[in-house]
Amino acid sequence: MARHQWLRRGCLVGNLAQELGGRNDAFRQQLEAVLTSWQAPVADCLNEAVTRGDLDHDVDAKQLAAFFWIGWEGALMRAKLTRDSLPLDCFIDQYFALLPIRNRAEGAPS
Repeated sequence: MARHQWLRRGCLVGNLAQELGGRNDAFRQQLEAVLTSWQAPVADCLNEAVTRGDLDHDVDAKQLAAFFWIGWEGALMRAKLTRDSLPLDCFIDQYFALLPIRNRAEGAPS
């Protein structure tokens, strides 16, 4: 985004959702389906981390994946507005800080 002066980049789906999501139900439903489909691979990664013992066993991977995409899309929108990477950096730093990472000293597999 920085390479393109924050103006011509971002998320096409997020941009369309902001512009058309409230105006046309067919667009809204399709855009929501796309965003929801992006959550599945993130949830899969989080579930794998649970299986490996890297995240707490009671993690709701689907919820954390939804939270990621909701926050990331908002951070992209804000980065375009402010024309800097601070919103992206802030979101990603906080997302990873909030993940319930298991303490390896408590017996999580290595």
